[in-house]
Amino acid sequence: MREDFLHFIWQNLYFSQENLQTLAGESLKILETGKYNPNEGADFENAIIAFEGKHRKGYVEMHLKTSDWIKHKHNQNAKYESIILHVVWENDLKELQEVPLPTLELKDRVNPKLLQNYRQLIASKNFIPCENLFTKVENIFVLSTWDKVLVQRLERKSEKIEQIWQDTKQDWQETAYRLLAESLGFKINAEPFAKLAKHTPLKLFFKHQNNLLQIEALLFGQAGFLNENLEDEYAQNLQKEYQFLRHKYNLKPLQVSEWNFLRLRPANFPTIRLAQLAQILFQNAHFFSVLLHAEKFETLKNVFSVKIPQYWQNHYHFGKIAKKTASQLGKSSFQSLIINAVVPLLVFYSKIHQKPEYLDKAISFLEQLPAESNHIIEKWKQIGAKPQNAADSQALLELYQTFCENKKCLQCSIGIEILRKNQARN
Repeated sequence: MREDFLHFIWQNLYFSQENLQTLAGESLKILETGKYNPNEGADFENAIIAFEGKHRKGYVEMHLKTSDWIKHKHNQNAKYESIILHVVWENDLKELQEVPLPTLELKDRVNPKLLQNYRQLIASKNFIPCENLFTKVENIFVLSTWDKVLVQRLERKSEKIEQIWQDTKQDWQETAYRLLAESLGFKINAEPFAKLAKHTPLKLFFKHQNNLLQIEALLFGQAGFLNENLEDEYAQNLQKEYQFLRHKYNLKPLQVSEWNFLRLRPANFPTIRLAQLAQILFQNAHFFSVLLHAEKFETLKNVFSVKIPQYWQNHYHFGKIAKKTASQLGKSSFQSLIINAVVPLLVFYSKIHQKPEYLDKAISFLEQLPAESNHIIEKWKQIGAKPQNAADSQALLELYQTFCENKKCLQCSIGIEILRKNQARN
């Protein structure tokens, strides 16, 4: 038993209200259950309760046991002085004066079948607690839940951008550049890419916007790959350019040891990703402006459909020849950049400027991408979910990671609907 079940049955009045009495024998009637308070303080506010016919408005606090009031030291907290009713699952105190406020016990007033259904959900060891009941929920209700949790996920993912935005003194172009660089590192090299972007500001590339060799020199040099003895002509040209630029701008490069190559396919090596970033900056240095004004999804495809130089199509490191690496970003990499860089940036911009049209644009971009393919999405498909695009798969990831995995069924619209339907049948 968890307190969220108490919140659920209280808010929906899923208990017998016949002859309600406090533990002290005082009659009561619930006129308004109040509004749930997710913050510190009592669980529900603005409740209206009639005690012996006299109406009182205030806070309601809930515990599994009466003694929890004392264990949680509410009797010493001024925030709980305005409580008008204490609701508990069961009373475990013989001396009621220990909790000197009206207390209502619910244990014997709840339908046993409802309690059984709740306990089955919580005890379930399936992929999701409601796995056996998921397909019985009406499709229109499921889809509306997906819409809700998708927005929740987008807003949560966009929150991490605020730190970058503040760190760049609210420079949107610089923020977009840093986010793009970090996202190109994906999980394995996200940290060194973020560090590289922070130590090599976008304004430097603006100064050399028309010179690809200098852009490459800045990136590979700052990454630490030009500090070695290099033999081929291309690498030596980059090294020469970087030595000049490093001295001119007083730059400090990363250490090569900060980059990860182990267990990566050559197409995902940081050297290849740096070559791709160089091409993006060379062709779209004002990346954020392009993104902000993009009306069609094709615009994004054009931004990221860059081909790296021939050198990096048959090399994965300076001087190390490979049969083949990759000439441009693959479909999965493109999808990842849209999901983890473009979309959160648009959502954050929408929030800061209070322009919902950019949130709509972000969702529209997701809807034009195919549904993601990973072990979580595959399990969702096995139990009957049918994600049509990346917006759906992002919603399913949020649903699983935030609610299902933590068994927060009574904070999930689908879980609540399942229990409500069972309650109605009983």
